[in-house]
Amino acid sequence: MNELLRSAPLRSDHVLVVEDDPGTRSLIVRILRENGLRATGVGDGREMWDSIEAAPVDLLILDVMLPGADGLDLCRAFRARSPVPIIMVSARGEEMDRVLGLEVGADDYISKPFGRRELLARVRAALRRGAALEPFPGRSHREMLRFAGWALDRRRRRLTDPGGAEVELSGAEHDLLVSFLEHPQRVIGRERLLELSRSRLGSPSDRSIDVLVSRLRRKLGSSGPDGALIRTIRGIGYMFTADVEHR
Repeated sequence: MNELLRSAPLRSDHVLVVEDDPGTRSLIVRILRENGLRATGVGDGREMWDSIEAAPVDLLILDVMLPGADGLDLCRAFRARSPVPIIMVSARGEEMDRVLGLEVGADDYISKPFGRRELLARVRAALRRGAALEPFPGRSHREMLRFAGWALDRRRRRLTDPGGAEVELSGAEHDLLVSFLEHPQRVIGRERLLELSRSRLGSPSDRSIDVLVSRLRRKLGSSGPDGALIRTIRGIGYMFTADVEHR
């Protein structure tokens, strides 16, 4: 499924909705189509993989409770193959459910029942995260960020480790890493990180940012000046410890 891994900077707008309830599925698809998005609806994991094989997607909306493989299993499997953004949908809105979704690779979480405006806002935010980013203000066309032997190509959204191997990132992980790289060796509060990463994953008291940091820290490994590229500052937030070179 290499076609899923988009490297071109051009944005598409194909949203795949995986929802077993026909009424809810039709409603989501209709809302998306009425707002200019190309949307496809399927009822389970088998249909999801068939649809992906037929047409690459730019956003996956996954219901948690599905027949056969549930949404968490499908999220984990899809994330292993693609960095395309994933929004989990569930009637259960407890914090632990959101955390589980984030742990297996989701970028965002929306609880049923949800309003039209909330759905569209989250979908558009996820599509923006999935699209190639414009150069940062004051960083005119400096799209390579290098740190501790690592390199992030912002236009292609491609992260490579010191050995040259590519490390896949979800949309939210990518945004969080960029936030750290733009503010190296500075303490950043959890609330500010949520704003900088544009992850929209909950209130500052939510564990969502901690889960994201934990996922990103595992992928970066122990390659910082003191063994950790992302240091926890207790009671405040986090700090990226390495020097960052912009090119």
